[in-house]
Amino acid sequence: MKFSLAGAGPQGQAMIARDLNCLSPSYTREYALVVDRAQGSELWDVDGRHYIDFMAGVAVLNVGHRHPAVVDAVKEQVDKFWHICLSDFYYPQAVELAEKLQAIAPMDDTLVYLANSGTEAVESAIKLAMYQTGRSQFIGFLGAFHGRTLGSLSFTASKAVQRENYLVGVKVQHIPYPNAYRPVLNVRDGQDYGDAVIEYLENQVFHHLLKPTDVAGVLVEPIQGEGGYIVPAPNFFPRLRKICDQYGILLIADEIQSGIGRTGKWWAIEHEGVEPDIVCFAKGVGSGMPIGGIIARKELMVWGPGAHGSTFGGNPVAAASALATLETIEKEGIVAQAAATGQFIMDALAEMQAHHPSIGEVRGRGLMIGIEFVKDKQTKEKAVELRNAVIQTAFETGLLLIPCGVNAIRMTPPLNIPHDLVMAGLKIFEAALTQAEQEWLAQ
Repeated sequence: MKFSLAGAGPQGQAMIARDLNCLSPSYTREYALVVDRAQGSELWDVDGRHYIDFMAGVAVLNVGHRHPAVVDAVKEQVDKFWHICLSDFYYPQAVELAEKLQAIAPMDDTLVYLANSGTEAVESAIKLAMYQTGRSQFIGFLGAFHGRTLGSLSFTASKAVQRENYLVGVKVQHIPYPNAYRPVLNVRDGQDYGDAVIEYLENQVFHHLLKPTDVAGVLVEPIQGEGGYIVPAPNFFPRLRKICDQYGILLIADEIQSGIGRTGKWWAIEHEGVEPDIVCFAKGVGSGMPIGGIIARKELMVWGPGAHGSTFGGNPVAAASALATLETIEKEGIVAQAAATGQFIMDALAEMQAHHPSIGEVRGRGLMIGIEFVKDKQTKEKAVELRNAVIQTAFETGLLLIPCGVNAIRMTPPLNIPHDLVMAGLKIFEAALTQAEQEWLAQ
């Protein structure tokens, strides 16, 4: 997206100018938002302008900005101690968080490793899979995003710029994600696209490129995030689980963006009726504090002391924030709220789709919702500039959205967003969409 200062006030523009003189140009900024403060599902910029938050820091603030229970937990922990190093010592906050993660895990009999971020969670899963299986090759998916450190980047395949000039370090064979709206594989009459992807893996990849017994793991997003908020075609995950079982391959679910109630269940993989071997988590677990990690079957976590670790992973303040977040989600019934609010938004978007020619598909689960924009609903030609105009116009009129994929917008508000803000946000979105379509048709 081409960056514009439009929408920023004088203080915001001044801060952006300072930013350009001191921070790396590798940061991608969607629009000229300079945040001053936030609460719940609302933000205010340094010029006092008000916004409804439909992005939640990229699906991070699942209980909203500054939830009182999380704030209290952080303050209480800061008053006790804020670092000692979990790799060397013990503290209750890490134990209590790990026990809570075990309780909500999508499989039984697990152990937890705590890290600092999503990409570290993925690195941990890769290393554990290698360590446990003695194998070094993996299966990944086109359109995937798993992080930017070199191991994770080996799997990331959403934008070429993310891999440009980097020598990635893990052997990964990428295959198509089961995106039924934009299939890249031939599909027989009556065949489900999830079956087509699995048959490609079995009949092509495992026949021509690598032996399945050389594969340590399959790393997959239960809903593809950066790649466009793609909900997988039916039959894909059950058949993938069977293949993994057949060849001793570990099924690694990247739930960094889709987990912690985002899809109306604790984990998106639960919608598929299968259990993973390893789950990667981050983002929504910590309410913005830097924390991530993996949950793995106990029988798989066979590495010993020193095989993997981190100075700051499982930091006590971040752990306290994460535990308060999970307890708040549970106590306030926020997972069910996410499912209900998500269905309401999906229904509203489906109604918009019927009379807006640019909405090609509305998809998602819970409050992980994607809207794909096209120039023509029959040809599905991607309407990238129109998508960008919708985001920019929405920002200038008080709604925060961010893109995903080439031509889609994601809606990921806090899971407990009030209904009045949902209604107000949808109104701004449709007005921005109408304006963008009118300008596009006038060209």
